[in-house]
Amino acid sequence: MLRRARTFFATRDVLEVDTPILSRFAVTDPNIESLSAALDQEPDLYLQTSPEYKMKRLLAAGFGDIFQICKVFRDGELGRNHLPEFTMIEWYRLNFGLQEIMRETIGFVAALLDRADLPATAEIISYQEAFQNALALDPLTADIAKLARCANADEPLRAAVGNDRDAWLDLVLADRVAPRFASGKLTAICHYPASQAALARLCPADAAVADRFEVYYGNLELANGFVELTDADVQMRRFEDDRMVRRRNGKADHRIDDEFIGALRAGLPACAGVAVGFDRVLMLHEGKSNLGAVTNFTI
Repeated sequence: MLRRARTFFATRDVLEVDTPILSRFAVTDPNIESLSAALDQEPDLYLQTSPEYKMKRLLAAGFGDIFQICKVFRDGELGRNHLPEFTMIEWYRLNFGLQEIMRETIGFVAALLDRADLPATAEIISYQEAFQNALALDPLTADIAKLARCANADEPLRAAVGNDRDAWLDLVLADRVAPRFASGKLTAICHYPASQAALARLCPADAAVADRFEVYYGNLELANGFVELTDADVQMRRFEDDRMVRRRNGKADHRIDDEFIGALRAGLPACAGVAVGFDRVLMLHEGKSNLGAVTNFTI
């Protein structure tokens, strides 16, 4: 499968790169926790949760289309579909729009699985359509009370999730919407709410949504991608908002990666990027239902 991945990119003239796993910066994303590391001379280091920031620095420095196969690390992720250390395949394509990068991601997953039939049967729908089809609910306007009812939330769950509307949307997507996706097929959902843009640009045609997408096989998420935000000032504001959410939720307040912001200011070219969880695709390929079944050494 790794050979198939490299062949896929070689035929498209996408260059393989290698970036450091250790960083002086953790991510500010409230939904991702970094694992820490330490050296005598540099006590506060972190293991990468994604190679994204370093790869975008390469793009800003003049590299063209690039990909990387690497280990990434995330704290608090351990279960049937989650491991604290896993293999990620991430790539960036210059001047790709949302439709182009979604189609390429579908083709890449099909290539990994050696399933030439998958692109023809794949479905691409908007985030809004996915909720409306499954629940007759508009995720762009539904309030927290309605989302909690859709999640069949009891009082302990309501107390745990609280007033975080995006957390409610994530819960409803995982528990009520994704299980409705066609089994044995790929589904790409795009145009997430602007509040969940992360590092994606807002859609030029509708600022209420972002040019972000995810690809599922059945109800299993395999890939997450964006048409990338290139505006350093907007990205800085988003990072500051992330830090505010982390403080409000009692999580560690990480400083912003000023080297990454500097690369954006220097000029990130128009591009789109994707991250694929390789281990999950391998799990599908082998017909297993637990990542531990396709991982030789686990924590």
